[in-house]
Amino acid sequence: MSTAVVEQIRERLQQALDPSVLEVLDEGYKHAGHANEGKGHFHVRVVSAAFAGQLSIKRHRLVYAALQGLMDNGIHALSIDAKAPGE
Repeated sequence: MSTAVVEQIRERLQQALDPSVLEVLDEGYKHAGHANEGKGHFHVRVVSAAFAGQLSIKRHRLVYAALQGLMDNGIHALSIDAKAPGE
C-alpha cells in the first residue's frame, strides 16, 4: 500500500506546487509495530517557488492542502521540509 501512497503524494504535490525538487520517502520501517496499521509514515522534501516569502506554517499548510483526503486515509504521520528555491 505504501508505494501507492507515495505515488499519490508525489502526484498531488507535483500538481499543486510545481516543485523544482520533490522527494517522498516512506519511513514506515521506523514505526514497525505502532498503532494505526494501514496508514504510513512519510517524509517529504519540497522546493517550490510557491513557498517564496511564506512562513514555515504557511508552507506546511500548502502541503497539507495538497494532500487533503490522504491525511485521513493513507497517512498517519508526515514530516515536511518545505523550502523556496535558493534556500
